[in-house]
Amino acid sequence: MNWIIKNFLRGLVIVLPIAVTVYLLYQIFITLDRLLKLPAPGLGLAVLLVATILIGALASNFIGRRIFALTESVFTKAPLVRIVYAAIKDLLEAFVGNKRRFDKPVSVQLTDAIKVFGFITRDDLGALAAAGDVAVYIPFSYTWDGCLLVVARDRVQPLEADSASVLSLVVSGGVSRI
Repeated sequence: MNWIIKNFLRGLVIVLPIAVTVYLLYQIFITLDRLLKLPAPGLGLAVLLVATILIGALASNFIGRRIFALTESVFTKAPLVRIVYAAIKDLLEAFVGNKRRFDKPVSVQLTDAIKVFGFITRDDLGALAAAGDVAVYIPFSYTWDGCLLVVARDRVQPLEADSASVLSLVVSGGVSRI
């Protein structure tokens, strides 16, 4: 009986992540196909990828930059839309844009016995009357959420590790390998 339970749990650890990933991808395909009302399964994802590439290419020329600048100004002026748009844009740029913000992994000493891992997002907070402090983003495990801590510079220790590895470690709850 012990052998059955042990192998069932081992199999579950292998099968469940694969099944959930396949199911989520399937749901994304189906949702895109329903939104675009396309007859062939998976064509919605292909259309989305091609459209995103074309928009990226269009944004790299003079006319496209002007169009997207006008669109961005509309989104940044609308009261509620501005909050959502700016947060999503800043988060994406922090990970993949030209203004990467999560490139300085650190350890923050909260108490004598407790440290957390995070990323310095702003070195100088003098404009906020916090001259000796830094802004550190602390991601949470198993979610896309996190929090911003303003801490004294002397409580922050740079980590000699790749940002992606540190983020993977934190988001996985410490079980991912660095």
